[in-house]
Amino acid sequence: MTEEQLSSNHPPLPPTTEEDRFSWLRLLRSRKVGPATFRRLLREHGSAQNALAALPEMARAAGIEGYEICPPGVIEAELKAAKAAKARLLCLGSAAFPSALNDLNDAPPILWAIGNVSLLQQPAIAMVGARNCSSLGARTARGLATDLSGKGHVIVSGLARGIDTAAHMAALTSGTIAVMAGGVDVIYPAENTELAHDIASEGLRLSEQPMGVTPQARHFPRRNRIISGLAQAVVVVEAAAKSGSLITARDALDQGREVLAVPGHPFDARAAGCNLLIRDGATLVRSAEDVIEALPPKDNLFSRHPERPPTPVVHPTQDLHIQILERLGPSPIAEDQLLRDIAASAGELGPALVDLELEGRIQRQPGGLLSLAG
Repeated sequence: MTEEQLSSNHPPLPPTTEEDRFSWLRLLRSRKVGPATFRRLLREHGSAQNALAALPEMARAAGIEGYEICPPGVIEAELKAAKAAKARLLCLGSAAFPSALNDLNDAPPILWAIGNVSLLQQPAIAMVGARNCSSLGARTARGLATDLSGKGHVIVSGLARGIDTAAHMAALTSGTIAVMAGGVDVIYPAENTELAHDIASEGLRLSEQPMGVTPQARHFPRRNRIISGLAQAVVVVEAAAKSGSLITARDALDQGREVLAVPGHPFDARAAGCNLLIRDGATLVRSAEDVIEALPPKDNLFSRHPERPPTPVVHPTQDLHIQILERLGPSPIAEDQLLRDIAASAGELGPALVDLELEGRIQRQPGGLLSLAG
């Protein structure tokens, strides 16, 4: 292997034989080998077989006594379970592997897939949000997913209850991908069993976890990076200030994806995370058109390297805040009138209004009217 190959972040050459695929799985399932270590071992040793042979000595050198690589029987059992579940193994760098993930530093070396893998090569938008979402949040997710999937975008989500469920169901016939925290053959939550079966028939289920693994709390943050990585943009519909959805949003920013959020009432805890994202520069979403306008040009899909810093966050200017406050008083006025008065675009005005609402300086009145807070 050349020095250029050793230092490159390019995906490793995918396995071409059953023996190679077996070795990839065995290396990845060995203790203390995660995605980054897996790639480093392949770069340093040239093949999974060579890396497996070197692992015990490397562990001893690191002070780990009694280290054993993953037994062959474990991999044989996983392959048998995959065959029973009709799951397909996708290896990093192969033609079937999602190209959107190829350049991520922590890309999963393998994915198990059940369903239509061709969806992985289509433009995708991720939708995430609260498990205990409001009825309005669920309707919003269904509407956005219906419109976006109708315009040719695959909807990616995590099969959780709430917003995830609403998005998957709305996009089921047009194309949806469920990225699972546990094994691709383990349905969680159980209430989504029927939905998961429908997705396997009409869409796609994905997981990097071994077959048969029941999801644990630590698996969900790792799962989230795949949800965001598959998509051009992540839309957060409802999310608390501290939630898994915000982890997905941070992953998206690190990966150079667009982050968008649906605003909510300032006093609704389920909308606090979305409002914070908008305050910090996320695109405010009112409709599918807002999402599509924010997407990068088609010829630049996934061209941004994950190591490149994301586009700097642009906050609403203090001058715009001052203009809004100067034009509002105790008597409510229509938002459209305010928009005309200060000659700002809706995209500029929306985030500024959310900022001022969260600060308690303005308040919304019935009928879409605005006034200064009492």
